[in-house]
Amino acid sequence: MPDVIRAPLFVPADRPELFAKAPRSGADAIILDLEDAVSRDNKDAARAALRCGFTDLPVIVRINPPGTPWHDADLAAVAALPVAGLMLPKSEDPALLAALAGTLGPDTSLLALIESAAGLAAARAIAAVPGVTHLVFGSIDFCADIGAAHQREVLLPARSELVLAARLAGICAPIDGVTARLDDLADTHSDAAHARALGMSGKLCIHPRQVTEVKRAFAPSEAEIRWAERVLASGDGATTVDGAMVDEPVRLRARAILAAVPAT
Repeated sequence: MPDVIRAPLFVPADRPELFAKAPRSGADAIILDLEDAVSRDNKDAARAALRCGFTDLPVIVRINPPGTPWHDADLAAVAALPVAGLMLPKSEDPALLAALAGTLGPDTSLLALIESAAGLAAARAIAAVPGVTHLVFGSIDFCADIGAAHQREVLLPARSELVLAARLAGICAPIDGVTARLDDLADTHSDAAHARALGMSGKLCIHPRQVTEVKRAFAPSEAEIRWAERVLASGDGATTVDGAMVDEPVRLRARAILAAVPAT
C-alpha cells in the first residue's frame, strides 16, 4: 500500500453493487466498511460480501472494534483476503495492535483509528508499533467521547498530537476524519485544506463527490508551485526570494511542494 493516501473512500460492505463504482470517483484507496456503515442485522452479509478483485486500488477493510460480537469473525474474514490494509476502530492499546499486526503479517498494513481520549493518549506508542502504517483521526467519535463540540479550534490539539506522533514514529502523516456535511462541498475542501496546513496527509471521504475536493485541497496550488520553483532556482546558502529569507529549511519545504504535484 502506498505511504500517502490522499482521499480514501468508504463503501458499506453490505452494498457490493457499489464496489466497482467506487474507484470511478478518483479515490486512491477503497475502504470496505464493516462497522458504522452497516447495521447490526447486516453484519454477517457484509462480511460475506468482502472481496478485493473489483479494483487495482488498495482495498482496506474497517472491521468492528475489539469487544464487539463481530470482531473475531471480521478478523478471520480479512485474514483470508489479499487486502492492502486493515483499519481498527477505537485503537487504544499498543499491545493489542502489535498482536494484530503479527497475525496479519507484513503484507497487510494496519491503520489505527484514533477515536477516544485513551487512543489519543496512546497515539505515540501506537504509531511506534511495527506494522502500523497510518494513524487515522475519528474526529466525530473523539468529540463524542470527550463531550466536545466538533469544531476546528477544539480539535486543533488532537490533530497536532497525531501529526507529532506519526512524525516521531517515522510513519506517514495522519489521515484526517470525515466531513459529515454533504450538501456543501466547500466544507469538504476547507476542512481538507485545514488538515493539510496542519501537516496531515489525507482525509477520509464518505461520498464519491468529496474525493475531488479532498484531492484538490491536498494538491499544491499554482502559486505554491511557482514559489517553490523560484526558491530552488535561487541557489545555495542564504538568499532572498519574494522579499523573504531562503535557506535550507525553506528549500526542504519547496522540494516537498514539488514532490506533491500530481503526476500528469
